[in-house]
Amino acid sequence: MDYFSAIRAFLFAAELGSFSKAAHRIDVKTSTVSRYVSELERDLGIALFNRSTRGLVLTEGGRVFREHAVVVIKTLDDAREITASLNTSPRGLLRVTMPRSFGLRHVIRHLPEFMDRYPKIDVDAVMTDDTINVIDSGIDLAIRIGVLPDSQLMARQLAVQRRIVCASPAYVAQHGTPAAPDDLTAHAALRSPLAADDRWLFFNRARGAKPVETAVQLHGRLRVDDVEALIALALAGRGIALLPAWAIGAALRDGKLVHLLPEWDVQPTRAAPAVWAVYPRKKTVSSKVRTFIDFYTAVFNQEGYWER
Repeated sequence: MDYFSAIRAFLFAAELGSFSKAAHRIDVKTSTVSRYVSELERDLGIALFNRSTRGLVLTEGGRVFREHAVVVIKTLDDAREITASLNTSPRGLLRVTMPRSFGLRHVIRHLPEFMDRYPKIDVDAVMTDDTINVIDSGIDLAIRIGVLPDSQLMARQLAVQRRIVCASPAYVAQHGTPAAPDDLTAHAALRSPLAADDRWLFFNRARGAKPVETAVQLHGRLRVDDVEALIALALAGRGIALLPAWAIGAALRDGKLVHLLPEWDVQPTRAAPAVWAVYPRKKTVSSKVRTFIDFYTAVFNQEGYWER
């Protein structure tokens, strides 16, 4: 007996109250549906229907079997749909939003390669630092940076986001190099007005060292709510900044900024920030969304990528 075909035939017969209607729905002979049900009854050792001239009525055993059979068939259908989607050629319009600075540096630069690799995908890129409601705006995918709030959206981490304490060589020459986190209290810090408080949290990452957390109270006359502006002020020697590695790799490599306190991991909150792909919750993630996420995950996790 083809057990799953028999279960489907049984479920349609239960829904429609007729072997002939069930047979028409699944495009088989009425005798085939009747045989499937008889084989199920023989296997289970219980009658599933009471048969009368007015149609089929489920027995108590039939009701119990139907309740569980519905779950089994739905699970099977979901498994088939999800697995089959893996072989679906990615296609269609992909609407993606991203923070402007990050997008220009790390998404747009790789977009030609992505589109060459997947010629059936069209891309609408929305560059904005505003947090867009992806569902109301018809967005397929949003790239978000930081610590995600609780939501009904799905999220997949694309990369960790490491932050770096840095300053210009001119600032270090004039004000000295901090040897420990507490030394920062004597320096001008470039801060964000959106920060929850005026502290940076330092975690010692030296090999063999017991993890130590140090909270440092900051001082400084400048606050800016834009990454590019903070970079410009740091380059101009106006203070020490805590900047994302994705934004200053070239400046560090070219010696325009100096990495301070490199033996410490630093972040503004205890929750570790990251680069995320966020998308609406669906039973099956579309192949175009999955392909975009997989592509950029591979790009961002290349060894030494953020230092380039």
